[in-house]
Amino acid sequence: MSASQSERRPRGKFITFEGIDGAGKSSHIAGAAALVRGRGLNVLTTREPGGTALGERLRELLLHEAMHVETEALLMFAARREHLERVIEPALACGDWVICDRFSDATYAYQSGGRGLDKTKFAQLENWVHGQLQPDLTLLFDLPSSIASQRIAAQGRDLDRFEQERAEFHERVRLAYLERATAAAQRIRCIDANQASEKIKILIQEALIKYCL
Repeated sequence: MSASQSERRPRGKFITFEGIDGAGKSSHIAGAAALVRGRGLNVLTTREPGGTALGERLRELLLHEAMHVETEALLMFAARREHLERVIEPALACGDWVICDRFSDATYAYQSGGRGLDKTKFAQLENWVHGQLQPDLTLLFDLPSSIASQRIAAQGRDLDRFEQERAEFHERVRLAYLERATAAAQRIRCIDANQASEKIKILIQEALIKYCL
């Protein structure tokens, strides 16, 4: 492809999946990516925190080491800045789609909603790190925290320090997600995650086709 052809290539779409732990969002990302690829488009799947070598190292700290809430938020955005620079922005500029498991909505929900981080500080960090970039579409998997906790417990695996939090924490996270969805209704689409997987798959497909494809 010539330089002029590359320059004319449309910018890719940025799609994010959000929801409290146990909502089931991650299990649907592969299917969404397959739908996009089926339309002849390149798509990259990634996650936060993580997505780069440094981001994955920070992820291990964030999931397993106790820390002050502001340290937690700063590390989340540090991993995000690296992720944007090395993975997300280059892919979008090339015309590829990016589907990401969590982005800044998660930081708002978990650190501001769950932990009590000052929302003004969150907004300052968000504006500093990616003030000109928001997802084209965010799919928010909404599920009562009590059901989400039951799903996690049934998996019988070791839990990270967020998953180990009390029920009240997860409910605050859920409410913060819904608050964020109201404030950004133009891009965040709520999906009732308390239904059959096939039904959820159809809702995801409908949202992608309606708003992005």
